[in-house]
Amino acid sequence: MSKGKVVVIGSNANRIETKGGYWGDTGNYLNETVVPMLALIDAGYEVVLATPNGAPPTIDKASDSPAHFGGDEQAYEHAKRFWAEDPSMKGRTLRSILDEGIETYDGIFIPGGQAPIVDLMQDQELGEMLRHFHAYQKPTAMLCHGPISSSAAMPYAREFRAALIAGDEAKAKEWSEGWQYAGYRMTVFQKSEEKVIEDTILHAKIYFDMPYALGLAGAVVDTGPDFEPYVIEDRELITGQNPRSDHPIAKALIAALDRKLGHA
Repeated sequence: MSKGKVVVIGSNANRIETKGGYWGDTGNYLNETVVPMLALIDAGYEVVLATPNGAPPTIDKASDSPAHFGGDEQAYEHAKRFWAEDPSMKGRTLRSILDEGIETYDGIFIPGGQAPIVDLMQDQELGEMLRHFHAYQKPTAMLCHGPISSSAAMPYAREFRAALIAGDEAKAKEWSEGWQYAGYRMTVFQKSEEKVIEDTILHAKIYFDMPYALGLAGAVVDTGPDFEPYVIEDRELITGQNPRSDHPIAKALIAALDRKLGHA
């Protein structure tokens, strides 16, 4: 008997545009996706993966390494098998979750990798989901680049993203008005961490950094030391800063679900 149901939101993006018109490979981080999913399952929760088009996400190549599992080869191989073979990873469309009834879900989790910058942060169906979770104060967790997906809840999410890419700060602020998370404390992959990815993996600059975008929209962004675990909870929202926050955010999300559903 499941304690409750959590929808995990994956991205379908497998490349990201960078300054100068270059494209880099992207996807969802393996550990950021699988570690919390396995923790939720172990805690007695059912997990359902959904993406905009229903296809499973691509593993970000930068995450396909035992290094993201503390060097534990066995944990890494287990995660790879889970991603490839577990029924939880088959994927459904966001639309199918809404049609089924988002009210039947008790929590939502959005992992990172840079992919959410491409599609999730402007996805209208995700925005509908996030507005439901906010209205009912249901646990909402986002990790690394995942917190940028919170902009999907804006009335004009697509316009907000376009203004950020255009470097039009005034327009971005204008399009972000009415955002449900304005005033929330949150964390996200910070600029100095992003620079490492830009310099060593993308070899190009992305159009905007995450703390800047969320701060512009009215979030109170707080970040810890680079590549060290850091998680913030504010009301229903739980955010983690970077890949190493995978275990702490899973623990925080499970605790929040247990409290909300009376399992604590």
